[in-house]
Amino acid sequence: MRRIKLTVAYDGTNYCGWQVQPNGITIEEVLNKKLSTLTKEDIRVIGASRTDSGVHALGNVAVFDTESTIPPERMALALNQKLPEDIVIVKSQEVPLSWHPRYQDNITKTYEYHIYNARTANPMKKHTSTFVYVPLDVEKMRKGAAYLVGEHDFASFCCIRTNTEDTVRRIDSLEVEERPCTEGNFSYREAEAKEIVIRVSGNGFLYNMVRIIAGTLIRVGRGFYEPEKVKEILEARVRTEAGVTAPPQGLVLMEIRYGEES
Repeated sequence: MRRIKLTVAYDGTNYCGWQVQPNGITIEEVLNKKLSTLTKEDIRVIGASRTDSGVHALGNVAVFDTESTIPPERMALALNQKLPEDIVIVKSQEVPLSWHPRYQDNITKTYEYHIYNARTANPMKKHTSTFVYVPLDVEKMRKGAAYLVGEHDFASFCCIRTNTEDTVRRIDSLEVEERPCTEGNFSYREAEAKEIVIRVSGNGFLYNMVRIIAGTLIRVGRGFYEPEKVKEILEARVRTEAGVTAPPQGLVLMEIRYGEES
């Protein structure tokens, strides 16, 4: 028996998230079916991050156990021939049987949240970013974001699922980048159109934490909150103090790094 680690990229538009559930097709379900067909075994993958419906990934991680004779490094190529075009295995490799993608020391996850900021929506970006028509003050968003860096109780920035859930997390970096928009048919019509990317890295994230951070920073950018309000929201430790949960389509899990890879 061998354990194979997969680095998985996907467009989450047509999926009800990562985890198998009864009300729609999921990334995990597709991987289980295609791997079972490929190996002629009953395969059940274990994912590192259970992304929500509509959320994308460039570097999610999963493992599965198999007795297949396919070389581990060739598993990605073999599996990609069976997967739909919106799911791709970036890399496959063998790891120890005891290796678990969620229970390792020094895990760092990086997410990006993409905002299309222009007067009119761009249909080419409807599945990969959130549209905001009011001009956003990026500098204010950066100042607000700075209050969230470090180890804090992020109870204001999550949807708590149990009364015993530990809401302390560490954010290592939180950057707000402004990028010119050069894609799509609208670029020549709207020179002022821009893409704003919130990029955050940390040791773990609570349910909806990144999307609530994004929703809060959007309110800062629109002028509803001053940057200092983010500090007050953080200290309140009450979900209703923060902004709305931003839509899922703007969120991308960029990578998951493990201590042994540093």
